[in-house]
Amino acid sequence: MEPEKLKILAIHGYRQNAEVFKQKTGSFRKMVQRWAQFYYITAPHKVVLVEDMSKAGEVTEKDEEQSDQYGWWFNRDDYTFRGIRKGGPAIGFDMSIKLIEETFEKYGPFDGLLGFSQGACFVGLLCDLQQRGLVNINFNFAIMASGFKSGSLPHLKYYDELIDLPVLNIYGESDDIIPKEMSEALGNVFTCATTVVHPGKHYLPAASPQKQFYQEFIKEHYNEKQDRERCETS
Repeated sequence: MEPEKLKILAIHGYRQNAEVFKQKTGSFRKMVQRWAQFYYITAPHKVVLVEDMSKAGEVTEKDEEQSDQYGWWFNRDDYTFRGIRKGGPAIGFDMSIKLIEETFEKYGPFDGLLGFSQGACFVGLLCDLQQRGLVNINFNFAIMASGFKSGSLPHLKYYDELIDLPVLNIYGESDDIIPKEMSEALGNVFTCATTVVHPGKHYLPAASPQKQFYQEFIKEHYNEKQDRERCETS
């Protein structure tokens, strides 16, 4: 019987949705498809567009402007979000937590999480919440691209303890939306973080320089899963 692949829950960025994120991660998935499969979900909160897109969100690519856009929470009372904001609320965050728990219950179990931008920020928070026993989910690793620590006031109580979970922390040297220092700070919260720095901006790269890092990380957790399953059946 063919060994079971890793099952990874994919969490998109602000002003994206499941289908957009799936398209944007096609090359990444091909690099690791021998060992992993991905399940994509859409955030519960519809983003209301404003005239000045730079004020409302993080990404202004045409395909995302023309598609349904969603977010995991808003950090200003006008229901907008920017990753670099400090302070402010986390409007809708609890609903997003509930969606993740329901997704695990209905479509899980999941071995790991993949997040981009606000989604990577969300993944970091889920790692913290899991360690504290505050969410009804269980996963073994996380991949975060262009992530950052949330500056929302309700989230400042997190990040005060190192998180004992292996993560792959990916970010761009030239990211003009989430400065690399913010992504570095997120990685520093984890005891076991593998860092992949690329020369580009705000995206999940999938070129030959990153391939080895991705495959080694995924294969390691794939092999661990096979070992656990062998122990359970022996």
